[in-house]
Amino acid sequence: MNPIFTLPAPAGSIQATLAYMHPPAGNPFNYACEPPPGQPWQNYQADRRTVRIGDARLLASAPSLDADGFLLRDAPVDKRSFLPEGDIVRLYYPEVAELACAATGASRARVFDHLVRHCRPGAGAPGFGRAARGEPAGPNGCVHNDYTEQSGDKRLGLVFGELAAQLRGRRYSIVNVWRSIRAPVLDTPLAVCDARSVAAQDLVEAEVRYPHRTGEIYLARHAARHRWFYFSAMHPDEALVLKQYDSQRSGVARFTPHAAFDHPDAPPGVPPRVSIEARCLVIYDEPCRETS
Repeated sequence: MNPIFTLPAPAGSIQATLAYMHPPAGNPFNYACEPPPGQPWQNYQADRRTVRIGDARLLASAPSLDADGFLLRDAPVDKRSFLPEGDIVRLYYPEVAELACAATGASRARVFDHLVRHCRPGAGAPGFGRAARGEPAGPNGCVHNDYTEQSGDKRLGLVFGELAAQLRGRRYSIVNVWRSIRAPVLDTPLAVCDARSVAAQDLVEAEVRYPHRTGEIYLARHAARHRWFYFSAMHPDEALVLKQYDSQRSGVARFTPHAAFDHPDAPPGVPPRVSIEARCLVIYDEPCRETS
C-alpha cells in the first residue's frame, strides 16, 4: 500500500539552498546533452546560497503576473493527457493556451514546447535538470530564466513564422505554465523570484547547447535583495504561471528567475515530484483563440 501523507499547513517561510552561478571568464554555457569529447558539461561553478523562501499562499494579496512575475491559478485539467498513452500536445496544449490567455489578459496563445521532469530520490541537490541517458529530465536547480532579451525577441518568429511580421508591433509575452501531474509537491518545489527584486546586472546570458541548435537563457548572480517565494504543497489541479519574457520594456515584470530546491521539511518517503512545464507565447489585443 502507498503511505498516506498529511499535507502540511502553510509555514510562512523556510530556509533552503538555491544554486546561483559564479560567472566564468568567458561566456557561460551548459550542454543539455552529452558534450563532445574533452568539453565540460558547463564552464562555470555553482554559487550555492541559503536563502529565505516565503510561502506565497500566506501573502496578504495574491501575486500579479505583471507586477511580481508569477501567479497561481486553480486549473483542473483532463488527467488523461498525462497517462502513458496520453497525448499531451492534443489534449493539454489547448488547456494551457486557454489558461495563458486568462492569466495574462492576452487575446491569442500558442503553446510551443513542454517538458516533463521526474525527481529521482537519492540523486542529490538539483542540478541543471539534464536528462540522463535513458532517463527523463530531473528538476532544474539552477537559478535561471528561460529567455533573454535576444532569445525572447527571436521566439516570436520561431513560433509564428511569416505571421510574425504582422504581429511585431503588438505586445507579446512568453509564459511558463508549471504544475504537478501526480501528487502534491512536497519534496522539490519550484521557487520563484519576485521580478521587482531583480536588477538587469543580476542576469547573465548563457548558452544552452543541444545536438542541433544553441539556445540562450539567463543565469543569475546572487543578490541579497532577491525575494523568493514558493507555493506549498501544490497539487495537480493548480498551475503556477511565470512570466519569462515581455516585449513591453517598462512598467511590467519581464523576467522571473526560478529554480527547484530540496524542501528541508519534506516528510520521509514522500512521493517524488513529477511535473510538467509548458511554454506559451501570448499576443495581446485581438480576440482570444489558440492558433494551430
